[in-house]
Amino acid sequence: MAAAPFRLSTILCKTPKTSLPKTSIFPTTTAATSATTNSPYTLPSKSNLKFTAISKPSTLSLFLHKPRHRQRHPRAAAIRCLFTGIVEELGEIRNIGASEAGGFDMEIAAKTVLEGVNLGDSIAVNGTCLTVTRFDDVSFTVGLAPETLRKTSLSELSAGSLVNLERAVQPTSRMGGHFVQGHVDGTGEIVSTAPEGDSLWIKVKTTKEILKYVVPKGFIAVDGTSLTVVDVFDDENAFNFMLVAYTQQKVVIPLKKIGQKVNLEVDILGKYVERLLSSGFVDSIKSSSS
Repeated sequence: MAAAPFRLSTILCKTPKTSLPKTSIFPTTTAATSATTNSPYTLPSKSNLKFTAISKPSTLSLFLHKPRHRQRHPRAAAIRCLFTGIVEELGEIRNIGASEAGGFDMEIAAKTVLEGVNLGDSIAVNGTCLTVTRFDDVSFTVGLAPETLRKTSLSELSAGSLVNLERAVQPTSRMGGHFVQGHVDGTGEIVSTAPEGDSLWIKVKTTKEILKYVVPKGFIAVDGTSLTVVDVFDDENAFNFMLVAYTQQKVVIPLKKIGQKVNLEVDILGKYVERLLSSGFVDSIKSSSS
């Protein structure tokens, strides 16, 4: 009898919510040590991340390990998580499991997003901004924090799962979709699908906290895909959208079944407007003009 595939959700549902350590898993090594490495695709000077085979996950290390060093990024701080919501390719999960550093590692087979990739680059995986910690010619590895798994649908992934992939935009990139940060606001559940011609209707149920930012004809990122909302159903806490035939071939959403989760990120402009209105910005403008 074949063993059931490893799923992170199985671990997370049995473990209490625990505050993450405020220190880093990135020790510092000397330049001399870095110079002796044989591969240009590792993080010898900034990371001790090592991928652990999914056959031997160590869930205890997630809560007992206490790194000693302060958190640092592999490269200088910069605006790294900005995407367009235009999926570049579908990647396939090769391995996923607990890392020796106390979190989880996920290795993804890809091709397009590996072109010009560097350590520390940001890649959106199903709309979640993640950092490349290791790569080779056919795959890359990212780290997953426990909180990321709790807030996104990535906990449902297993080896063989397909995921949407997009590299962070560059100053010269075309803005084909909308501003997507890769900061998932929460998840939604697919409640219905219905074909119409060669297009596909999909309805997603979510929370009131997220739905208040969703408007008809507005943008929303679903699993990192920039989509246009068609209708909002306040009485059902749901909204729907339509995928044309071309998009269905390029993204992972049509492959999901009713009841499965999708990552949701609302249009950031709605949050800015809400913040301005609640801060009394409009009243101050009226006062200054009177």
